[in-house]
Amino acid sequence: MLINKHDNVEVNTTDGHKYALKDIKIGENIIKYGQPIGHALCDIKKGDHVHTHNIKTNLSGKIDYTYNKAECNDEKVDTDLHFMGYVRKDGQIGIRNDIWIVNTVGCVNKISEKLANITGAKCFPHPFGCSQLGDDQRVTQSILRGMVNHPNAGGVLVLGLGCENNNIEVFKSFLCEWDNDRVKFLNTQDFEDEISEGVKLIGELKEYASTFKRKPVHISALKVGLKCGGSDGLSGITANPLVGRFCDRLISYGGSCALTEVPEMFGAEHLLMDRCKDREIFEKTVRMINDFKDYYTRYNQVIYENPSPGNKKGGITTLEEKSLGCIQKGGLSSVVDVIGYGDRLSKNGLSLLDGPGNDIVAVTNLMAVGVHMILFTTGRGTPLGTAVPTVKIATNHALAERKKGWIDFDASPTLDGNDLTDELTEYVIKIANGEMTKNEKNGYEEISIFKDGVTL
Repeated sequence: MLINKHDNVEVNTTDGHKYALKDIKIGENIIKYGQPIGHALCDIKKGDHVHTHNIKTNLSGKIDYTYNKAECNDEKVDTDLHFMGYVRKDGQIGIRNDIWIVNTVGCVNKISEKLANITGAKCFPHPFGCSQLGDDQRVTQSILRGMVNHPNAGGVLVLGLGCENNNIEVFKSFLCEWDNDRVKFLNTQDFEDEISEGVKLIGELKEYASTFKRKPVHISALKVGLKCGGSDGLSGITANPLVGRFCDRLISYGGSCALTEVPEMFGAEHLLMDRCKDREIFEKTVRMINDFKDYYTRYNQVIYENPSPGNKKGGITTLEEKSLGCIQKGGLSSVVDVIGYGDRLSKNGLSLLDGPGNDIVAVTNLMAVGVHMILFTTGRGTPLGTAVPTVKIATNHALAERKKGWIDFDASPTLDGNDLTDELTEYVIKIANGEMTKNEKNGYEEISIFKDGVTL
């Protein structure tokens, strides 16, 4: 299937692998999505399989970037489309009304799990919060603060031990402010029976959360995270472009989307940079990209050690190919902001979020900036979900049929020319209205915090 008139490879729609459309000389660029995805290591005959044995990335080192502002799809559309959300006292909108237990430190993980089992609250174990220093601890605090402030939580119990670096008093100073009705704190070292005290506090939080009822909220209030994982050769052909069309539509309605996975922008970052709304955002994007490349070299690692074994088995050969498919989730709208750790998704439009491509870390980062849900495309399949609804969108029908317990939406009909943007929009609104995703039904709701620092 030809993707672009300039391509010299086509994709087998069964297995996602590439085959030459014409003879390709050694050293000649392999073109997919109308862009180079590497160069030929040898002469390739028309019809030959094009993969790791005969193609290599063009990427190496850091790059000097130039801002070439592109025309973007920024049309605004009037709509009366609404979803039924929870309007919080501070004006934030939630699409769930759960009670969350947020641990300041990994030492209380089992206590939080026990409290969750007794009360029905949701807990999110992690190993950090003790013996961390400097920026490393601030990243942990930023993610936990994002959880405490997340509007999908009707009430939050902050659960601490008492002697950790990130103890409750230290964490309170990082939070700055909170609603005493919505957020309760429990230092487990301070109570003879921490379980009874936790159950009592969660009961108070449940009573408070019960005062909120769903109300009509304009679609412009919706915030959606964009993620792909276990990608295959069809990701950039079916699911990712579909999510991109949805992203453009939501933004046209005044909504917000966040695109992350910085290492999976490498090789396609110039396209995102050209879509930056102004030079300031362009320069922030350049810093984000280069800072992440510096992170690799600081540990003497190859910047372009990607794609993963599963990606390669699914037909993705080089990082350029993976990245050019990955960024399609962000549609064609302007990039309006760059978000770092501890920041919030605050601007209507498409924002870029700093962070790695690792699935569980990336969905945690997206959740912590305040997205209501995450659209997660996958060609290989994954059960992963985080604290917010994590919608799994299959790139191929075989996966959708084989893993019905994981997959929420099948994007494969787009191969036959079907535009599923309306269907995906309707499904997203159903999720916003309260329909549960597979990760929620299964209880697959986890977090993992990015670590890059010293542990005492």
